Amino acid sequence: MINISLIDRVSVREKVVAFTFDDGPHPVYTHQLLEIFRNAGGRATFFMIGKEIEVYPEIAAEVHSEGHEIANHTYAHPDLTKLTLEQAGEELQCAEILIRKVTGKPAKCFRPPYFGVNDDILSLAAERGYRTIGAVNGGAKDWDNPGVDYILEHTRPTAEPGGIFLFHDGYGERSQTVEAVRVLVEELAEEGYRFVTVSELLASSCDV
Repeated sequence: MINISLIDRVSVREKVVAFTFDDGPHPVYTHQLLEIFRNAGGRATFFMIGKEIEVYPEIAAEVHSEGHEIANHTYAHPDLTKLTLEQAGEELQCAEILIRKVTGKPAKCFRPPYFGVNDDILSLAAERGYRTIGAVNGGAKDWDNPGVDYILEHTRPTAEPGGIFLFHDGYGERSQTVEAVRVLVEELAEEGYRFVTVSELLASSCDV
């Protein structure tokens, strides 16, 4: 049975976490993040916007080829709760088509822009086979460029096995995010954490 709720943490037995990145792909920051995870031997999940995949299909393909997960973040990044259900469905479908062109398979996870969800949107996503993904570190607000130290200070306390972190690689200047992620990956790796995709995290859940 599909769990119809916003998932920000999974009960796991191992020291694993999932880094996620919204709003890409981006020609500068996505590549920088790929390098970080390549060096760490880990994988991440990229919640891509359909319009950005159209602009940078080769970057989306690179993300996929390196073993990372591409997930659905809608086609044009609207607040789905302000659309009709039909319009919301079209947003998911248009992005899904573009993701399938890159990966050859359907996306498993979805994150609503602005975390704009209600029961109807959660049900719509579930009906289409998606798990709707939240995050444990929303207080880091990396999208506002609050500073590397701020991002770190508001993410470190949330770092526990099974957590899902939210960051952004698109729609703005993201060098602060990249540097904060670089530091976090190094720190967590030293603590024995592994970095997995959201789907891998869900598959390792003790509750399955």
